Amino acid sequence: MAAAEQGAGFEAADRLAEDRETVRRRFWRKLKRVVAHLPFAEDLLAAYYCAFDKQTPRHVQASLLGAIAYFILPFDVVPDMLPMLGFTDDAAVLATAIKLVASHITPDHREAARAALKRGVGDAEAEAA
Repeated sequence: MAAAEQGAGFEAADRLAEDRETVRRRFWRKLKRVVAHLPFAEDLLAAYYCAFDKQTPRHVQASLLGAIAYFILPFDVVPDMLPMLGFTDDAAVLATAIKLVASHITPDHREAARAALKRGVGDAEAEAA
């Protein structure tokens, strides 16, 4: 398989991940719309909190921001509006990123994710801003 084919679909996410504020803003907007349909919402939020934690090493932030950017892009390999399948590619990208950097996602990040889901996404966004 050619190198260009292997990277298909991720170039836009890579570019977006470089703009942290755009990722932050678009993340909360999309999460509000789809949180009820995401079985991996807690993992996604824990990854978000880790990615924006100043104590997290840059290479870990970059990996997680890339996965989060893929989640917020309006187009991807499997369209998000497809029932049951729509978020499978997002979940796979996120799971891979989390597996690579799992030791950096702390219990504090996970607790912040659980608390955000318990409070509601809109309130969590206001606190994260």
